[in-house]
Amino acid sequence: MANFNTHVTVAAAISAPLAAGAFIMGFANMNEAIFYALAGTLGGLLPDIDADESIAIRLVFRLFGALAAGLIIAVWVHQLPHWQVLAWAIAGYLVVRLPIQWVFEQLTIHRGTLHSLLANVMFAAIAVPIAFHVFDLSAKTAWGIGAFIFIGSTIHLILDELYSIELSGMRIKRSFGTALKLTDWGEPLASLLLVLVCGLGYWLSPTPDAWVSAFAG
Repeated sequence: MANFNTHVTVAAAISAPLAAGAFIMGFANMNEAIFYALAGTLGGLLPDIDADESIAIRLVFRLFGALAAGLIIAVWVHQLPHWQVLAWAIAGYLVVRLPIQWVFEQLTIHRGTLHSLLANVMFAAIAVPIAFHVFDLSAKTAWGIGAFIFIGSTIHLILDELYSIELSGMRIKRSFGTALKLTDWGEPLASLLLVLVCGLGYWLSPTPDAWVSAFAG
């Protein structure tokens, strides 16, 4: 499988030109193009969050922890004394980084259901409502971020499959076929859960009409 640096580099190298292309073609402004490039790069890490010792899981849960802390501050900054808001924000970050991450690690296995195309759709389905409702971005930008999350995470799966082929000796490694898959059919309940999360994410997402109109025009 490809290492962390390879995943980041390749995801960024593909996402950045695609985002620049969206800007040049008038589908995105400069800020949106930057968001898209960052989303594609982040997507390139997400399939490895099921690997307990990976850099990806630490980075992603740090981001989630920071998001939780930021939401606590935004909601309570005018309701509680500042020292209490800070204490609750720190507590929120630590809860995400320690017990929640630990439970997540116990429930997931590397290259399981979260290392699949279905999981990539789920990552996008989660990213869209977060971008729209939490960060107050436009519906068009939110869907663009979701699309680049999917692109980046799919690049990750393709890279892992390519690294399963040893070209020098024309040998296919045992890991071939475990990365780029629709879902892990050996985990039907986990796959069903991902489908439900995708449905919930779509229900919470804004309408994608802005992109439909952009392509139709």
